[in-house]
Amino acid sequence: MVVTHFLKWMNTARVSERAAAAAALARAFVNHTLAFEDRCAAEAAMTLLLDDPSSKVRQALADALSMSRQAPPQVIAALAADQPEVASLVIGRSPLVTDADLIDRVADGSLATQLLVARRASVSMAVSAALAEVGEPEACAALLHNSGAVIATLSFRRMAERHGDNATVREALIAHPMLPSDCRHLLLVRVGEALSRSPLVAAMMGRGRAERVARDACAKASIGIIERTHDEEHPALIEHLRLRGDLTTSLLVRVVAHGRVDFFGAVLVALTAQPEHRVRSILASGGDGAMRALLQGAGLAPRTHAPILRAMKVWREVAVGKRLAGVQEVSWLMLGEIGGPDADGELASLIKSIHLDALRENARGHALALAASEPVAA
Repeated sequence: MVVTHFLKWMNTARVSERAAAAAALARAFVNHTLAFEDRCAAEAAMTLLLDDPSSKVRQALADALSMSRQAPPQVIAALAADQPEVASLVIGRSPLVTDADLIDRVADGSLATQLLVARRASVSMAVSAALAEVGEPEACAALLHNSGAVIATLSFRRMAERHGDNATVREALIAHPMLPSDCRHLLLVRVGEALSRSPLVAAMMGRGRAERVARDACAKASIGIIERTHDEEHPALIEHLRLRGDLTTSLLVRVVAHGRVDFFGAVLVALTAQPEHRVRSILASGGDGAMRALLQGAGLAPRTHAPILRAMKVWREVAVGKRLAGVQEVSWLMLGEIGGPDADGELASLIKSIHLDALRENARGHALALAASEPVAA
């Protein structure tokens, strides 16, 4: 038999010859060019080659077998546990390596091994979870850049919690199209905290002002996150904000001023435990009494009721096509509902800042539109 002669020859061959012969035997096996009897003998021979003293021989074997589903599973398993230069070929490529094997490699392996797993052509949800739980930042970033990786919502959260301070991981998370909105908010907060702690920023504006500016920037950016959040994600984002203590009155006032009525309704459902259909009905067509009762049930202070009611009436008219209005007009009307001792209070300052931001944004957009329409001089 051909394989019998091969085994006898291997005892005296040089390392380079053995490596070339091992690769040829493996390719013949996976390409089905051997007769049945020779295939059985070839499988036995490859198993024997696992004991070759030279890693170059085992590496050649791994290279030839690593992409095939026809490779002997016991040979693949042994090669995956070999020295790094041998195991890397199998761990990074072989479709026969099980999730359990990959998870073990992630837990016990080096960064290089974790990167191999994270960069595989396909990574299951279970393996992604292992990387999210124990992977180094570089491995998590590689996983996030891998379009063949299936990543669970919980795994996104674990990576955000573990490596949210790492700029590379943070950028990869933010760029991922499947990142849940609560994770996006968590990363936003991490960036704000990092900026407020920056010695340079603190030296320029003082620690207290830096923290206020960062807090205000996070609140504004939160509206952008809410705008891009699908309705089915609202409960998770609301719970995340509530647990962090970020579901504040000021945030809800911003939400209403910006016309994020669906999100505001989801918040009211969560805070009042009222049926969703009832809350939606009140927001859509309820009278002032029902609206005030709903806001009171959500724990919103009485001083916020009038400006919120005014905003909701405007957004109702916008929704049915009776009126054209935006944040600039709505915030101005909300400001007009505040009087007496609250006229110079925090609520008035908040709504005024929303109004001024809208004015600036609209003016900027107008200026850019004018610049774009201006003909270029010849």
